Amino acid sequence: MSLRTFILGATGALVCIAAGGCATQGGPKPTEELTKARSVVEQADKGNAQRYAAADLQRAHDELNSADRAVTEKKYKDALAFAQRAQVDADLANARGNSGAAQKSAQEVTQGTDTLKQESQRGDNGAPRN
Repeated sequence: MSLRTFILGATGALVCIAAGGCATQGGPKPTEELTKARSVVEQADKGNAQRYAAADLQRAHDELNSADRAVTEKKYKDALAFAQRAQVDADLANARGNSGAAQKSAQEVTQGTDTLKQESQRGDNGAPRN
């Protein structure tokens, strides 16, 4: 590859990056994405996320607030990105919350089973055998 080809390629890449950076403020208002993100965050608030995935849930709230600020500033591409991240963080918080609740339930079932086994063994030790 010649130096000229490299320079032309690098210049082209920089122009694309610069054009993309300028374009981040345009685009349509991401109303649908914001609505979806709010819905998923609210769902996470109502579920087990607060208890088992508080950091993920907080991050989702922060991203949603950033999306709202970006909309106010008419930075719609930024708002879209924040809304999408908020939705992903809220989904993650939901999943971790559900997983934490399921693990707790499984642990309780295991403890109950162990207790029943111990009680059963105590009963067998004191009972006469034939």
